[in-house]
Amino acid sequence: MGLFETLSFAWPELALAIGAMVLLITGVFLGDESSGKISIASVVLLAIAGVLVVFSPAGAQDASLFDGAFAIDGFARFCKILIFGAAAFAILMSDRFLAGEKLGRFEYPVLIVLAAFGMSLMVSATDLISLYMGIETQSLALYILAAFNRDSRRSTEAGLKYFVLGALSSGLLLYGASLVYGFTGTTTFEGIARVAASTDQNTGLVIGLVFMISGLAFKISAAPFHMWTPDVYEGAPTPVTAFFAAAPKLAAMALFARVLTSSFPGVVDDWRPVIALIAIASMAVGAFSAIPQTNIKRLMAYSSIGHMGYALIGLAAGTSQGVSSVLIYMAIYIVMTIGTFAVILMMRRRGGMSENISDLAGLSRTNMPMALILTVLLFSLAGVPPTAGFFGKWFVFFAAVEADLIWLAVAGVVASAISAFYYLRIVWFMWFDEPAPVFERDAGPVLTIAAWGSAVLMFPLLTIFIGPLTQAAGRAAASLF
Repeated sequence: MGLFETLSFAWPELALAIGAMVLLITGVFLGDESSGKISIASVVLLAIAGVLVVFSPAGAQDASLFDGAFAIDGFARFCKILIFGAAAFAILMSDRFLAGEKLGRFEYPVLIVLAAFGMSLMVSATDLISLYMGIETQSLALYILAAFNRDSRRSTEAGLKYFVLGALSSGLLLYGASLVYGFTGTTTFEGIARVAASTDQNTGLVIGLVFMISGLAFKISAAPFHMWTPDVYEGAPTPVTAFFAAAPKLAAMALFARVLTSSFPGVVDDWRPVIALIAIASMAVGAFSAIPQTNIKRLMAYSSIGHMGYALIGLAAGTSQGVSSVLIYMAIYIVMTIGTFAVILMMRRRGGMSENISDLAGLSRTNMPMALILTVLLFSLAGVPPTAGFFGKWFVFFAAVEADLIWLAVAGVVASAISAFYYLRIVWFMWFDEPAPVFERDAGPVLTIAAWGSAVLMFPLLTIFIGPLTQAAGRAAASLF
């Protein structure tokens, strides 16, 4: 494949990389007064990248680029569309918050575009070197975003913790990748799979895989590699936390799925128990640690840890159906998360942002629409039927049962029942407690649309999205097998 033909498959990444550099230079010359215009331009850039993914000049055909370093297939396209959409919403939802906190700087949208560029590389990576390059491209932007509020001790502490622990996870990942390369003599996923399938002496390979799983588990904040999540979620600016909880989780989970199914399909019996144990640990930590939380951002951190555990149930199945269930679950999770954080961003009074769960007391009497939206989203996060969250869990549990992992599906059901307590407790506060002081009514059109749109999509029986979603996820997963 010639250079120009190769680049024709990489138009979305080229658009993001070149566009981010242009916006960065523009911001340097125009100053922070240009932050609003650069935010709009960044959203347009992400939309263009999404259109290029759907309507690629190279067509819908699959391709392997740069000597097997990247793959353009249905799996990558599905994930990129979700990533670019989540990144665009993260920028749009942040304008009022950044203006109110006097954080309106042009670097913010550019960093999100660069993070989206790194995530795009991650979901297409089919080589250990390109895998690491994509992760670090994303991570460097996220470290800065976590500490974006330089005048806040909490924010700088969050950025520092994220950076130090992120460096540790990168070390684990690199050590595992070096072991895998040492035992296989290749860095491509296809070559690793070929060597793994042709030999019975897989001990060194499995040890390398365990280290790689540890590094990737950190990126999705799965237990026991979750220790950074509550502090970073609480300390980072709320729009940044919303971004962290959505797009990077999908990118890391997609990379996780591609690494395991493309590189190690022949040793599935070796890595399946590890993934299952991480899933159970994540669900347990998410279920029990969230109960005593009083800060809603910390609660959402533990909630995200639990949700990654549910998604890992589908991955543990090791089948096309399992990967499809993971994609469905992550798509629904992103919508739930964006909607919930849109409501959290509406928790503003004249004194500033409110983050305590107690501030939601009596919300049904002071702001009925906001209470209805959050109730629907919390029911979906808890997996209460007939919301989309229930269907997401149904798909991953069914994939586990089909793979003879009935015990894992049962563990997921139990953890889901426990976690329902802290979601329903918030609902009780909103509907039955004495009202807390009223929030500001003027939330802005973007937050209102994001919140209402997410709540409406939580009723898949009333919308048309669940059928196309399952079909698209099935086709995307099939491209890995």
